[in-house]
Amino acid sequence: MSASEVSTRLRRALAGTTERLGRAGVPSPSVDARALITHAARTERPLVLLDELPVDFAEDLEQLTRRRESREPLQLILGRAPFRRLMLAVRPGVFIPRPETELAVDLLREHAAGPVSSIVDLCAGSGALGAAVLDEMPGTRVLAVEVDPGAAALAAENLEHAGPGRGRVLRADLTAGAQELPELAAAGPVDAVLSNPPYIPPEAIPREAEVREHDPERALFGGGADGLEVPRAVLAWSRRLLRPGGVLVMEHADVQGEAARTAAVACGGFDHLLTVRDLTGRDRFLVARRGDGDPSPGSETLTR
Repeated sequence: MSASEVSTRLRRALAGTTERLGRAGVPSPSVDARALITHAARTERPLVLLDELPVDFAEDLEQLTRRRESREPLQLILGRAPFRRLMLAVRPGVFIPRPETELAVDLLREHAAGPVSSIVDLCAGSGALGAAVLDEMPGTRVLAVEVDPGAAALAAENLEHAGPGRGRVLRADLTAGAQELPELAAAGPVDAVLSNPPYIPPEAIPREAEVREHDPERALFGGGADGLEVPRAVLAWSRRLLRPGGVLVMEHADVQGEAARTAAVACGGFDHLLTVRDLTGRDRFLVARRGDGDPSPGSETLTR
């Protein structure tokens, strides 16, 4: 097959796949079509540079396209998801890392008081936040805490790939008491806690089919009437684990900024609370600094 024939096949494949994905309601049909075609072509090179295709290219692309038409997440089809500088492994049954969560690492750098050598990633899922820290902060060690066995195994894989020997995973249910989790209780004091916990209230059903049908419920719904049962456990453990001056960065829903700050005030032990908006202007992160001892909680509460 000549280079011009390859180019023609690729143009037709892109047009046809984009059209099919668009009809299926995929939000970014052209981008996803290119990713599927690249995967079927078994290449990492730009498509315009290809001068040959695998013999089973058409069959593979058809299978991949059908999966995406059914609204299976692109990341699961490809087996990987980009996160900051990394390409993370992903698997069915484990929460897929989101681009908006990447901001948590920048907030950690901005608000950390002094050097950061030890971090706990609570509700670690695939280990995305911990892996990003290991990749971008070479002197740091990470303890990732995750309740689900499949997610914990995947997190261990991603941590080891990002920072060999500097990350470990602890399987634990954060809603259990400190007496039931002595290994976690003994992990402090640490410089920082990062967390993207489940926080969706029970009545808020995700609209996107990719989320509703493929992300595990345990990773979505935070428990309690307001969805903040697990985030409150994150706050309580952060208060216990952080050294004075240590910082917590916790993601939450865009309607939970005030509720998250209120929960931190009720938890006590924090002398600085800040709600940070994402790039679209929505409340998305709680930043909380551990006080020296147990000062009056919530002495400073800001939003930006």
